[in-house]
Amino acid sequence: MIIDFKEVEKVKLKNAIMIEGFPGIGMVGTISASYMAEKLGMKVIGYISSSHFPPIAAIHDYMPVSPARIYASEKYNLIVLFAEFVIPSEVAYALSQRILKYAKEKGVREIYSLAGIASETPKPGIFGIGSTSAMVEKLKKNGVEAIKEGATQGVSGLLIAECASEKFPAANLLIQTSQPMEPKGSAKLLQKLSEIIKVPIDVKPLVAEGDVIEEKIKQSMDKIKDMHTKYNEIGENPAYA
Repeated sequence: MIIDFKEVEKVKLKNAIMIEGFPGIGMVGTISASYMAEKLGMKVIGYISSSHFPPIAAIHDYMPVSPARIYASEKYNLIVLFAEFVIPSEVAYALSQRILKYAKEKGVREIYSLAGIASETPKPGIFGIGSTSAMVEKLKKNGVEAIKEGATQGVSGLLIAECASEKFPAANLLIQTSQPMEPKGSAKLLQKLSEIIKVPIDVKPLVAEGDVIEEKIKQSMDKIKDMHTKYNEIGENPAYA
């Protein structure tokens, strides 16, 4: 399966940190990563493409863009990846491998995945999974409750397992949620990430405008999902042939 990371602009980064936020439980990854990219003034340097992705382009600020984008900041030495559509399950494994390959190509020193854990009675606090014993200790020192036993899923779950097998420093930062959208929980997650990577992220607007941001992301996701459904219907209807 071919998954391309196509760069449209070159940036100078050295030992950068990569943040990954793909859609999942509570849309935590997409909310957190997209908010972070916007608030830190990061610029789009590329996009991720695959024939298995929905054949759709998003439109932001009058311009068509890929719904799976790569952002970077020379100022903060960061790379952020996120998508505005749910990654098809058959693509997740190949994508996780490609993310790690891209991280190595860019000389990334650590990867942090942001995600949610489904729970009917969410517990407060930030939970984490480390790919190495050193990363587990780093999480604990920063007040993250390391998960000793359990399971994880999606792109972030496969990525952390891939990183562990190759002893690449990475961590999943997680919050428990019972909500379909979790902007306030995402703010807590970003605050903890800010403490760990020593990059200032103002999360106050995310808390104050959580409902507005939630609705904006929901509309974008729903539109992409609806367009993909209609596209498939056209392809399956002989009347359109």
